[in-house]
Amino acid sequence: MKSTIQRPFAMPSSVSRPVVTPLMPAVVYASDSPDQLDQQYNGDAFGYTYAREGHPNADVVAKTIAAMEGCENGIMTGSGMAAVTAAVLGLCKSGDHVLGGAQLYGRSLRLLNEDLPRLGMETSLVDPTDAGAVLSGLQPNTRMILLETVSNPTLRVADLEGIAAVCKERGILLVVDNTFTTPSMIKPFDYGADIVIHSVTKLLAGHADVTLGWVGAKNGELEDKMRVFAVTTGMTASPFDCWLAERGLASFGLRFARSQESAAVLADWLADQDIVERVLYPARPDHPDHNRTMGLMKGQGGNIISFTLKGGRDSANAFATAASGVAFAPTLGDVGTTLSHAASSSHRVMAPEAREAQGITEGFFRVSVGLEDPAALIDTFTAGLNAASKV
Repeated sequence: MKSTIQRPFAMPSSVSRPVVTPLMPAVVYASDSPDQLDQQYNGDAFGYTYAREGHPNADVVAKTIAAMEGCENGIMTGSGMAAVTAAVLGLCKSGDHVLGGAQLYGRSLRLLNEDLPRLGMETSLVDPTDAGAVLSGLQPNTRMILLETVSNPTLRVADLEGIAAVCKERGILLVVDNTFTTPSMIKPFDYGADIVIHSVTKLLAGHADVTLGWVGAKNGELEDKMRVFAVTTGMTASPFDCWLAERGLASFGLRFARSQESAAVLADWLADQDIVERVLYPARPDHPDHNRTMGLMKGQGGNIISFTLKGGRDSANAFATAASGVAFAPTLGDVGTTLSHAASSSHRVMAPEAREAQGITEGFFRVSVGLEDPAALIDTFTAGLNAASKV
């Protein structure tokens, strides 16, 4: 007996509407005719075709983040690194030079140091806190400068205004990863950035259950080039992850404000502990870029703290084990506080000498402060520091 699978031709009609965006996991979308499909691909009619090319859940989240950052659309990708890759490979070609901040996230550094040269691009690194150093690092074929507003994990604040002025004068694309700072602290487009990137996995989604990236541009031609590259290379964002991220974005402002308040308290407490060699928190007066923080980010320090323990790896092991109230995990932006050790995770591929030149020693930790009560966090960190002190 022959049969066909019957699917509904349309959603059931309703005079009411859902309060939250429905999850729409469809991979393909049916059109009425070849002419209608042509109209969709030509831009004469709006409609979805194949989920790799876009889907409703991705568009909702992309537009939400775009509104926060101050552009129109943006592109959802399967991860933050996919967003970085879409910007670099979507807009650069063999023979171009890409200048990166010397203290980028470990995988971004690997992309610049190993993968782009393999594809025929020239790369070099420079101190992003010094616009003069950036100017000196330019080459005749420099196409793009890639930096983080606040570096991961060393928390240095880029000279965004100075670098943007250099890029504008020389016609160079400025790409800014705004993951750590988020639009609540700074909107890079307002300072001259051409491209803005987020690892939505982190603070924007905020619940450690999503892997997503976002990249956007005010210039439609630049965004189209990145979108085509992302579609061609399959950087597809999952509808389910986008749906979860939309839920996370609804509480982002409240979450970020609370975690930032707690981070300031914890940073000051850590600075008073004998076993702590150094604390890095941009809003503290002893931070090397404190003045820039006060200007660019209106004094906001964010929710990330980095600090260095005395005693090296042995102290680090003792601290992480005893501070069992926080998750030792290579992530940030969760509702719960997380602790990461760059030398054994994000920057493990770097030579020890190169890590230490950036201040990333075996005793170096990054803390992403969550929503816990600051007093509870201090109790947990006290247990960890006491164990480290015994070592």
